[in-house]
Amino acid sequence: MDDLPLATDFPLATREQWLKLVEGVLKGADFQKKLVSRSHDGIAIQPLYPKAEGSTPIAREQAGRWRVSQRIDHPDQQKANELALLDLEGGADALTLVTHKAPAARGFGVRIDSLDELDRALSGVMLDLIHLRIDAGVHGRQMAALILALAERRGHKLSELSADLGLDPIGAMAAQGRMSASWDAMAQRMGDTLEHLTAQGFAGRAFLADGRVYHEAGASEAQELAAVLATGVGYLRALEARGHALDAARRALSFLLVADADEFLTVAKLRALRRLWARIEQACGLEPSPIRLHAETAWRMTTRRDPWVNMLRTTVAAFSAGIGGADTITVLPFTVALGLPDAFARRIARNTQLILLDESNLARVADPAAGAGGFEALTEALCEKAWSLFQEIEREGGILESLKSDKLQAGIAAVQAQREKAAATRKEPITGTSEFPNINEADVTVLLPMSETEKSAASSPSPSSPASAETSFATLVQMAGQGATLPQLANAASGPSPVSIAPLPSIRTAEHFERLRDLSDAYQAKTGERPKVFLANLGPISAFTARATFAKNFFEAGGIEAIMNDGFSDNDKLQRAYLASKAKLSCICSTDEIYEKHALDAAETLRSAGSKLIYLAGRPGERENELTRAGITNFIFAGCDTLKVLSQALDESCA
Repeated sequence: MDDLPLATDFPLATREQWLKLVEGVLKGADFQKKLVSRSHDGIAIQPLYPKAEGSTPIAREQAGRWRVSQRIDHPDQQKANELALLDLEGGADALTLVTHKAPAARGFGVRIDSLDELDRALSGVMLDLIHLRIDAGVHGRQMAALILALAERRGHKLSELSADLGLDPIGAMAAQGRMSASWDAMAQRMGDTLEHLTAQGFAGRAFLADGRVYHEAGASEAQELAAVLATGVGYLRALEARGHALDAARRALSFLLVADADEFLTVAKLRALRRLWARIEQACGLEPSPIRLHAETAWRMTTRRDPWVNMLRTTVAAFSAGIGGADTITVLPFTVALGLPDAFARRIARNTQLILLDESNLARVADPAAGAGGFEALTEALCEKAWSLFQEIEREGGILESLKSDKLQAGIAAVQAQREKAAATRKEPITGTSEFPNINEADVTVLLPMSETEKSAASSPSPSSPASAETSFATLVQMAGQGATLPQLANAASGPSPVSIAPLPSIRTAEHFERLRDLSDAYQAKTGERPKVFLANLGPISAFTARATFAKNFFEAGGIEAIMNDGFSDNDKLQRAYLASKAKLSCICSTDEIYEKHALDAAETLRSAGSKLIYLAGRPGERENELTRAGITNFIFAGCDTLKVLSQALDESCA
């Protein structure tokens, strides 16, 4: 044993040695095209990174475990309370109160119009033992007044509560297209609100710079960061102009970023925000202090089809948010895109985090990504890109002016167009939806289904009330304690010269494919069977299996059932089998060698049998014109516009 070499006896491998080996494997293929990918910000993602030298770990507001937050969003106060208590008993230590008509409510949300109703929704919840975040959209200030009135009713000192009031007038305007008063009036309210909270000893965060509205519209990581930074700076300026010291103003802010299934970019994004905000603090003459950073798993990545896969997505997202340094994480239940999640879906969301904390022990290491070459390089690249976009917003006059001029919306829309193309071509596949679909999946249970009416209500602003004299936040709290309803509080808080903009849309990436599946479901409900495509497999099983499997996966992503068989070497049998299938569509599947000899005859056979559309699995190459003349109407292959092909196929099948 003493003769065995030590690790230090072996020479360290160099990047040049690795590259030489890679060149041998690539056999002349372009390294950049094969092994280097790019984010939607154009940031290169390398296959291998060296160790990062001299990196500085990020610091969180509090070391140790992040808080496990669960949404309270059932419209009925009593049922919302029951679900919240189950979550707290099951291990959650934070709640997010999502109220009716908030953008994040998705058509649901707790209906709270008075202090008594808020008390009922939070009955049995010990506010001094948990963290509470309010998510109320344009009614944030009124809900904040109700929260303070509830704290007074229950005898809590505001200095003892861990709370985020979630006031985000810019984010609410971006989502719903309207701000209830001019920005000057809104900034005055913010200053007045913070003055009252400070006088009452409130120790939480009043204002929120929220990235969800930008992420849901399709923003890149750098665009989301830039918008959040610009929002935070806008709030700092508003508070300073109303007499608040910058140190007090920054301590009134918290931040929220979206965590999605891209582990590396999510980790880098959260770490980048802390570094970028520290840079802003330094520019303000302040010593950087750890921010309070919330993370929520992405609505954009959720799917209605095969929703069980959402569990995998949210696990990666929660892991990434934890590694990235979030102080509080909210995992959206796996059925959230279908409707109001039940207790089971909520338990899975909660336990996802508890397993990461208690079994994987992720919180035991402070900033585990520090020093890792890939994470550090992506963090730095995102910092540079986001800072550049932030400066662009500042040159436009700040985020409010950028939104009013539609420039921010246009930039995000351009990235969303890239995302839609990548999804349509399956360059960015959606497991369970555009890839590996299950057209015979069983329904899942939700407490209330999400109807089209509810979807639109989730993004519709409340009608405006006539302007009234400006009401102080202290008066709103007093009115709330005396039993004023939410509409009365909202009317008291309305102001002159409301601001209107083009709202940012809330989009899920899977929506276009889901609409195709909905068409298939409607056809099945009407006829008793799904649209079908007959797979004309040529030759032995070993020849056609690869492309037949590809074709089955391809067509069933649109809800078109693929009719399989053991292959054909005789055109008469092929014709009889096609006619027996009663399919309107057909797809020829085999190897290029067999296509060379038999594809033309097979196409002629299928055309004479009445196949309205005939596909061939694979790229046509130099024979495209010849194959097209024989009757083949389209070619399916990796990288083709899957969404367009499937849309045309369904139009023909369902006609």
